[in-house]
Amino acid sequence: MRLWIGLHLPLLPLEVFAPSWSIDTGSVVLERERVLQASPSALDAGVHAGMRRGGVVMLLPDARVHVRAPGLEADALQAVALTLLQYTPQVTDGEEATLLLDVGASLRLFGGVRALCRRVHASVRALGFTASLACAPTARGAWLMARANAGRVVQVESLLRRLDRLAVALMPASRPFADWFDGIACRTLGDLRRLPRPGLQRRCGRALLDQLDAAYGLTVELFKWISPPETFRARLELYDRIDDAELLLAGAQCLLAQLTGWLCARQLAVERIVLQLEHERGRVARAPTCVDVVLAEPTWRDEHLVRLLRERLGRLVLEAPVIGLVLEAMQVRPMAPPNASLFPEPGGSDDDRMRMLELLAARLGPENVLQPLPVADYRSDQANVWVPVQQKVSDKARNAQLPPDVTSLPRPTWLLPSPIALLMKGHYPFYGTPLRLVSSAERIEAGWWDGPEARDYFVAEGQDHALYWVYRERIGTSEDGPRWFVHGLFG
Repeated sequence: MRLWIGLHLPLLPLEVFAPSWSIDTGSVVLERERVLQASPSALDAGVHAGMRRGGVVMLLPDARVHVRAPGLEADALQAVALTLLQYTPQVTDGEEATLLLDVGASLRLFGGVRALCRRVHASVRALGFTASLACAPTARGAWLMARANAGRVVQVESLLRRLDRLAVALMPASRPFADWFDGIACRTLGDLRRLPRPGLQRRCGRALLDQLDAAYGLTVELFKWISPPETFRARLELYDRIDDAELLLAGAQCLLAQLTGWLCARQLAVERIVLQLEHERGRVARAPTCVDVVLAEPTWRDEHLVRLLRERLGRLVLEAPVIGLVLEAMQVRPMAPPNASLFPEPGGSDDDRMRMLELLAARLGPENVLQPLPVADYRSDQANVWVPVQQKVSDKARNAQLPPDVTSLPRPTWLLPSPIALLMKGHYPFYGTPLRLVSSAERIEAGWWDGPEARDYFVAEGQDHALYWVYRERIGTSEDGPRWFVHGLFG
């Protein structure tokens, strides 16, 4: 299933300087000496968008006033994108302070769309930003819903209804023609879709139709995915001077979240990190204080790193106030593949496992702790025997192979302890549903020394697409003709 998450960060210029984990005494961002964004406390005091600087100072004398910094906005958006790479490698910049994530392949890993959205929103909040989040089956649809804070939809039918109610002004290509749309009472995307396409293209150009078709899933969009850098180095400018080392943990968590996204995107695990605490510059400048953390085992999750930094910062005495944090990954290595052994304790050896098996055999009895021993036999139910785990088995017996002419034939993953007789309905074997033969016959005639067998084996498929290994007796023992049996199941 194709599903996109759109993430719009409307307070991005403000939150760069005043993260949500700081104490909000009132902050505003100015562009051309007018208010562009304001924090909740500033809005409560009467500050609104478009107000001049003098009005802000009159209402909030202690307000933090910042001039919009596009460079810092871009850096902050890049930090958010780097953090979100831990959920999907397909993250792209959707313009106008919006990120788009293709999460269709990540839903099962993170427990579904609701759980994934909660984790994405929590990661953004941990970085100190507020955002409006939306989900949609199309990228442009997710972008529009995120800009309108219109919630989540998964089905295409629901997306069409939700988009029809959105304002035309949300579409970037429609804004130069806002007066014309208002004059003809075209206020929603649903109204826009009902206009004649040839006339709309002559009046507004092809770009508007392309964006409209992309939102409704009528055309294919191409994206340039955000690529993580070769090495990791992230910096955070603190909102004030910090004299207590324990208060730096919140800022360090922001950098660790970015590190987690970078490690997941690069498929790496970190062995050593260095957190630099930057002090005052100028005449009283001093070298940064370095907190070096070396791990016994590589990791790519930030929970363990947070615990280690909490312990280190709790014992650290600052010699000067801190104004910035820098986190670097000094030593990394490829992620270790999952351990496929049944008992994946680190450091375990063959001798350790054998001692454990011997202990189990002593407690449970030798007849209850067995090992498989392959046998070169055409009959599948005779091709393996179980022997006590303490029995010495030669390498020749352990590596026994079926004859070469049998190795290419299908064999089931699960063999039943004994074959189960099948019913016949309409000249077809029946096992829950009618079975359809999907392979040619494999004839087995052997075992004259311990009970002769004469069977024709087939691979059969049920209506639920499950595959079974069935056989037909070549020597019928009933008056109705040869009987059918199911002998195994394919994985």
